[in-house]
Amino acid sequence: MSEEREQVQTEEAQEPQEEASCAEELSAEELAKLLEEARAQASEHWDKVVRTQAEMDNLKKRHQRELEQAHKFGLEKFVAELLGVWDSLELGYEAAKENHDLDKLLEGTELTLKMLADAMAKFGVEQIDPRGEPFDPEKHQAMQVVERDDVPPNTVVEVIQKGYSLNGRLVRPALVMVSKAPA
Repeated sequence: MSEEREQVQTEEAQEPQEEASCAEELSAEELAKLLEEARAQASEHWDKVVRTQAEMDNLKKRHQRELEQAHKFGLEKFVAELLGVWDSLELGYEAAKENHDLDKLLEGTELTLKMLADAMAKFGVEQIDPRGEPFDPEKHQAMQVVERDDVPPNTVVEVIQKGYSLNGRLVRPALVMVSKAPA
């Protein structure tokens, strides 16, 4: 049995030597070739990393430019719509200086207000005119409470200043007078 152990140990000792000799059997040329392939692959990966980083930098810069342009010119369409209203107001003003026909001035003012309302509506601006509606503290600001027996308590009886919302978000609350039950 000890002979068998010695033989197994001898064989085991020879295996690493054989593996070492296998590695030695790879010629220096083959090792150099493997090393060159590994270097080429590493170089290729490095180029991809550098290119990807450059693309990310360019994307970030382009995004920043587009964001600046959006901020700078975001109101361009809105302003273009309001220019017609401005022109109409100027024409009305000039007409009022020359001609004192009240009916024409009222008609022109009414048309100008309609133009303004249409322009605002195109961009999601809604007017809050709550006369006769229940008081809503989310949209209205009570300026005065008045005793009234002809309407239910907590009803908007007069609008002092209309409110406005932009795409559903309150921009300015309506300033209102609210009813309360007589004492």
